[in-house]
Amino acid sequence: MKKVNLKPAAGYLLIEPEEAVTQTSSGIVLPESHDEKPQRGKVIALGDEEVLDSGKTRKASCKLGDVVVYKKWGGNEYKIDNKELLFIKFEDILAVIE
Repeated sequence: MKKVNLKPAAGYLLIEPEEAVTQTSSGIVLPESHDEKPQRGKVIALGDEEVLDSGKTRKASCKLGDVVVYKKWGGNEYKIDNKELLFIKFEDILAVIE
């Protein structure tokens, strides 16, 4: 994907979700009605540190280019150049895949 000129707000990151699985490992093609949202994607932009109610700051637990696992129904969708992206809160990141 080409460079995105979006900077997420503080406490958010921008994710490019992986494509939804359309076939099982044994070769069975899944119908479109099965569309399950992916929970994994690549970080393509990071917002600034989030300022918490206590006045402390929270940094993102990942960095640009990391592949992360996020909450299943987390995030807000944003479409650019027919590509669907997600704005996700720092706290919605469950793991970084190494």
